[in-house]
Amino acid sequence: MSAPFSWIKAEPMGIRVVPADCWIDPARAVDTALVTHGHADHARGGHGRTLATPQTLAIMQLRYQTETGAVPVAYGETIRLPGGVSATYQPAGHVLGSAQILLEHAGERVVVTGDYKRRSDPTCPPFEPIPCDVFITEATFGLPIFHHPPIEEEIAKLLTARAANPERCVLIGAYALGKAQRVIAELRLAGYAEPIYLHGALEKMCRLYEDLGVGLGDLRPIAGLPRAALQGQIALCPPSALNDRWSRRLPDPITAMASGWMRVRQRARQKNVELPLIISDHADWGELTRTISEVNPAETWITHGREDALLRWCELNQRKARALALVGYEDEDD
Repeated sequence: MSAPFSWIKAEPMGIRVVPADCWIDPARAVDTALVTHGHADHARGGHGRTLATPQTLAIMQLRYQTETGAVPVAYGETIRLPGGVSATYQPAGHVLGSAQILLEHAGERVVVTGDYKRRSDPTCPPFEPIPCDVFITEATFGLPIFHHPPIEEEIAKLLTARAANPERCVLIGAYALGKAQRVIAELRLAGYAEPIYLHGALEKMCRLYEDLGVGLGDLRPIAGLPRAALQGQIALCPPSALNDRWSRRLPDPITAMASGWMRVRQRARQKNVELPLIISDHADWGELTRTISEVNPAETWITHGREDALLRWCELNQRKARALALVGYEDEDD
């Protein structure tokens, strides 16, 4: 009789599902990949077959030209893999199209979360806890110091800064996939109906979100606008553009950054961020521990972040856990 969970292996390049001869979020091209979402530390081109939600496949086609071998899997859909393995995709709440993958084999259930968050997000379906035997969780913000405030408070802070500085532009650094669209959607929920201006690097992904049914309102490119046209306006750019030569064309911008890392003041200072906005697309410490308690697995496998603290929490709460050593897993300007 084989050991429990011996059919699923955590190897440096990803999670290997042995009897199905496939990988989850592998760091290099493989014959068959099950992909949780479109961020570059989980998705890549070159696979023979890519199984993902239709939205993730559309994102991967835009970013990595992965149309060949694309196999769409809807939320709630169960697919049969070789070797008696089944896989069911469920929402992860991280970005549009993000999924947890429930694997079932030989009476055992393993959930691979990819990245996830527990907060409401108007751009994607919410996370759903799935009871399982092994829960493979990220730990990007796996330290007790990380507690994300309500996003409504951060959006109010942003709008207050704009109102107080009508001669300046508020320039928000936000990652191109997920964060930028969430900030825009939250601004709309807060009643901000004016145009929002975009750096060219954000335009295609925002348009794809709209094509996939996520309304973002009036979006306009910054390129070609006179400096005065952006006074009192809100603009978004990649974090790398916040303090480069490109940003100098804007009218005395208030530099803002939307990231869970803005909880760490030193990070804000290092990036010359005037207005830190603690907005994350990952679970914070309390949400990580609550999720493990809700799922109540026999084992918790921890990856992608601060494994040691979450591993210690599991030990103190009499929960069997282990830290994985996967390569290529880094936060993408969360």
